[in-house]
Amino acid sequence: MAFSISRFGSQLILGRWFMVFGCILIMTVSGTGYMFGLYSNDIKTSMGYDQDTLNLLSFFKDLGSNVGVLSGLINEITPPWVVLFIGALMNFGYFMIWLAVTGHLKRVPVWQMCLYICIGADSQAFANTGALVTCVKNFPESRGIVLGLLKGYVGLSSAILAQLYHAFYGNKSKDLILFISWLPAVVSMIFLRTIRVVKADQDRQQNEVKVFYNLLYISLSLAGFLMVLIIVQNSLLFTRAGYYASALVVIFLVFLPLVIFAKEEYSYLASQSKRIDSPLEVVAEQREEQPRIEPSNDDPKDNQGTCLTNIFKPPNRGEDYTILQALFSIDMLILFVASICGLGGTLTMIDNLGQIGSSLGYPTRSINTFVSLVSIWNYLGRVTSGFSSEIFLKKYKFPRPMMMSLVLLVSCVGHLLIAFAVPNSLYIASVIIGFCFGAQWPLVYAIISEIFGLKYYATLYNFGSVASPIGSYIFNVVVTGKLYDREALKQLNDKGLERKLGEDLDCIGANCFKVSFLIISGTTLFGCLVSLILVLRTWKFYKSEIYQKFNVDTEASAN
Repeated sequence: MAFSISRFGSQLILGRWFMVFGCILIMTVSGTGYMFGLYSNDIKTSMGYDQDTLNLLSFFKDLGSNVGVLSGLINEITPPWVVLFIGALMNFGYFMIWLAVTGHLKRVPVWQMCLYICIGADSQAFANTGALVTCVKNFPESRGIVLGLLKGYVGLSSAILAQLYHAFYGNKSKDLILFISWLPAVVSMIFLRTIRVVKADQDRQQNEVKVFYNLLYISLSLAGFLMVLIIVQNSLLFTRAGYYASALVVIFLVFLPLVIFAKEEYSYLASQSKRIDSPLEVVAEQREEQPRIEPSNDDPKDNQGTCLTNIFKPPNRGEDYTILQALFSIDMLILFVASICGLGGTLTMIDNLGQIGSSLGYPTRSINTFVSLVSIWNYLGRVTSGFSSEIFLKKYKFPRPMMMSLVLLVSCVGHLLIAFAVPNSLYIASVIIGFCFGAQWPLVYAIISEIFGLKYYATLYNFGSVASPIGSYIFNVVVTGKLYDREALKQLNDKGLERKLGEDLDCIGANCFKVSFLIISGTTLFGCLVSLILVLRTWKFYKSEIYQKFNVDTEASAN
């Protein structure tokens, strides 16, 4: 053997592909925010909340999941492991929720529950910042693929965690909250020092797309298995042994990318060992092992007055904007408004999926199926938009904002199906909304990175996420929650009954969510029209070679 086992092990553990593997596992367990529909009824009944209060709690969950500005700012001045460590600690918020729901904590006020779930959900934002942003910086020319793939694993997360939870805890739904309070923290702690920026030479960079496609095939197999499993579990009564078996298959498919990465590192070492006698190759190898030096704009002459005087004098699109230049740009404003309309509406449907199913008379088993369907199609939306937008951009110069407009238009169909309560349409609506919700995330994050550059991407990425909780508050709390409770009170009054203190408000029938989702449909259509403005503004930019500077940097580092 041209190289030792120890050298291969060292290359595997310290290489950038094992870094990707760590990111995949962190993303796989960081989608806890999408599981709210599975345990929201436990919170509602044990705490005596009405729908308005439950939606308020859901809003703070979304606020924590998506407002990661603090994690972005921390990531700008510290290594990624610091961000991941803080995120692991914040996951403790879910444990406090579990204590309250199970009665270990008495008389917990609503504001404390909102604080606990916000802190717990914010751990997801820290995990995304530490892992996903670092991975994008390692693969700048494949950012759409990276975003789609990693966010796809986040989309599968709730279905994966559901299978593992059944294997660990059976059908005790309250213990699901306990499960998500410790597993994501443990995974982040294991890969703390693995997640970092790693430079690759030109030969390895040319092979990265092939590796990512292999990862896509594995993730598609995982999604397909989960889909079949969901159908079987919905039709048959699964035993604990059955859940153990399904969990083992899921774990195998989650860890299978490690085989691809080991093969990639083995091939790389084999090729290096054939050229090790060449002095030129030795120099090249030494150069590769040097730490990556990021482009710096720290020249004092360039930075004079940049904080304030140059806020409204941004560079050309694709160059590195400062944080303030990006936040005050018209492009960011347009993208932000479109994201509020699109993400807010789809997230409202996902968070209220349990209540929508109950109001329309679907059995509990079907509601669990809807949640899993949203998870699977959430994944498919992410990988489809990530890979397809990258292919269309490189081959046909198809602008990513245009694809975002199309996604928003399609999501209107799902909202209308819920609004008019078409019989058995919730299955189709779950598929459409799950797909469209997932498809928006890689597009938003890729557009931000392309227009405003990668220098402050950790912070700008998280500013883009703020659109989701704002939209969720508007559509979920202000619109849907209040209209649901108003209809429920009307139904009580029609029966000649009055609501008792602390009694749940349950609404039955198509009118519970009709007006809400008609409003959401109209607003989403408005967001589609707004995003078309960004298409027009960035048309020439996307028709140019927007990744050319990365090709130049790669060639320079290889010479």
